[in-house]
Amino acid sequence: MKIIAGKKGKSEKVKSASKVQIKDLAMKTDSKKLPKILDGPKARIREVVLNVKLKKNPDDSYEQIQKISKLLKRKDKKEIIKAALEKHYNSEALKPYQAELIKMQKHLENTGKKMVILFDGRDASGKGGTIRRIIRYMNEKRYRVVALGKPSEQQKTELHMKRYIEQFPHSGEIVLFDRSWYNRSMVEPVMGFCTKAQYKRFMKKVVSYEQNFLEDGGKTILVKLYFSVTKKEQKRRFKRRKNDPLRQWKLSEVDLQAQELWDEFTEKKFSLLKKTHTRESPWLIIRSDNKHLARRETMKVLLNSTPYQGRSRKLDFTSDSNIVIPGDREFREMKKQRRKYGRFLI
Repeated sequence: MKIIAGKKGKSEKVKSASKVQIKDLAMKTDSKKLPKILDGPKARIREVVLNVKLKKNPDDSYEQIQKISKLLKRKDKKEIIKAALEKHYNSEALKPYQAELIKMQKHLENTGKKMVILFDGRDASGKGGTIRRIIRYMNEKRYRVVALGKPSEQQKTELHMKRYIEQFPHSGEIVLFDRSWYNRSMVEPVMGFCTKAQYKRFMKKVVSYEQNFLEDGGKTILVKLYFSVTKKEQKRRFKRRKNDPLRQWKLSEVDLQAQELWDEFTEKKFSLLKKTHTRESPWLIIRSDNKHLARRETMKVLLNSTPYQGRSRKLDFTSDSNIVIPGDREFREMKKQRRKYGRFLI
């Protein structure tokens, strides 16, 4: 697997947040007192185990398991079993689709087709976790995950799309952009990382750029995904990042302002759908409050994006209409909400 990583386009210059805030959050963390906010299966097990008082932690892990199992209360044992089963069945539910992704990848290689997948949307909306599940069993020689950092001084003088186009797939390859050129339409204008003129020029030109690289006889497949999380769930995930030592690195300066600038990001989402959702390159909104469903449904979207040999006849490829929403439908709903309530609700 080849991963081209950076800070996902998040600049060091922000309106009011600072690195000091992130450092302060990290210093306040006590890994022995993980709050209820960590409600994933692994985190729930960890919380139960950490609450068990051992006089001395054994060096041997098996001995530690034996001692903890004797001290656990009945309700705690039930919680651990429930969390372990949830993790197991969620993982098993994805495997048939992950197997189909391998078939699809092989088909792209055999036919010389190329796939470009854009993962855009709110901060903490589950983009990275979904990407990891998609590529878990794929042939790592035939895909790349691209997460570009802020542009260099030279790149700032060039066409905004250029550094992304340079990462486009070769024949038979899949490239997954963990945030794409659409940073120019969302994060950059909201955070002041681009000028109004640059934003307007991008919004005016981006559709024609996409049409140009799609006009290659059907060789290139473009999938545009916008991950949408509710404000309440985003806040919960930020708290999880703050309190989990293994996730604190995810808490960026931009994240610290995401809640405060929620409405501004929503306005940019509305403009994005209005001007860049087309029949040739449509947006699909992925409701991602439920991470497992978002991951499963994203896999279905990819598998439905192109025919391939060996497609399972038993597996359900029908998208859940409550999770996957076409961009034009989302736009109409947002427009209706603003007309009725004077603001957006999604």
